[in-house]
Amino acid sequence: MLQRMVDEPDTIQIGGASGLNPHVGEAWVRAMRRHFAGGRLEAQEIDGVLAADLAGALWPAGLIAACRGGMPAPGALVRVVVGVDPPASAGGVCGIVVCGIDEAGIGHVLADRSAGGLSPEGWARSVVATTEAYGPDRVVVETNQGGEMVGAVLRSVDVRLPIRAVTATRGKIARAEPVAALFETGQVRLCGVFAELETELAGMVVGGYEGPGRSPDRADAMVWALWALMLERGGPPRVRET
Repeated sequence: MLQRMVDEPDTIQIGGASGLNPHVGEAWVRAMRRHFAGGRLEAQEIDGVLAADLAGALWPAGLIAACRGGMPAPGALVRVVVGVDPPASAGGVCGIVVCGIDEAGIGHVLADRSAGGLSPEGWARSVVATTEAYGPDRVVVETNQGGEMVGAVLRSVDVRLPIRAVTATRGKIARAEPVAALFETGQVRLCGVFAELETELAGMVVGGYEGPGRSPDRADAMVWALWALMLERGGPPRVRET
């Protein structure tokens, strides 16, 4: 939408880096630089250069906009899964994304409840709070970072969690490509605006990740949830009339 405004004939575009703004403190600029370093949003958020879609983006801006919709009607979902990508380091972001699937086989990204800067017990409590809010059938947790300790931390907070541990055998981008294809074919809807999740999705390109932060934790949690709902073993069971 911003690009369309820029392209209007009566628009006058001006710009300037954040560091040139006398009303912005140096500490804020340094913090933003740390947060966005290495990605295309560094140029946009710090240097004032509008970032276009990256070459090879799995989720270009047009696709994200086309897949946006409202929340499904109460009772429409036949299965709900919470995807969890635990932080790789202390104080990192724990990706926590809720997805569901309806009777027609359409996936829905319901919520991004990711949390950062927390202890293991802290992000585990965020996962538990998410399950209490959405009542998922399964909590899919990547255990590459931490192994069995991840499940132990979660169960120490709530032993009843329906945890399924998964181990990544391929890279994040390779795992994400089939999920992006579901978006392209209209099989997944974003139930609202998830700014931080969508920023990570926009940074996932064929061959690597160029978004903010070191890792797309939110995007990876979403991918795990949609894999469990729609791609694993051919997807969810369907009722067929004969």
